[in-house]
Amino acid sequence: MAFFLVTMTHPDGDGWGRHVIAHVDYLRGLIEAGKIRASGPVSGLGKRAGFIVMTVDDIEEARRLVAEDPFATEGLIDELTILEWDPMFGAFATESSRARK
Repeated sequence: MAFFLVTMTHPDGDGWGRHVIAHVDYLRGLIEAGKIRASGPVSGLGKRAGFIVMTVDDIEEARRLVAEDPFATEGLIDELTILEWDPMFGAFATESSRARK
């Protein structure tokens, strides 16, 4: 399993409000499945935004899971980044690539 950091920004408006509960339910399912380790809103970007820490097999799986999110299927993601991350220090350090060797 690898760690991926996902950031996404969302447009304001009715669509966000109509689909936020489905989005949260989707994330909760991924948490229960062990695919998401942490998630939540971020501030300071001038628009709605969220951050997700995923642990999945590869970037293709991370992309697929984001693409299946109700915000994505409803066209409510303005900007998206998915970066592979190696948590060498801190809370996830025991799961870093160094610890797995």
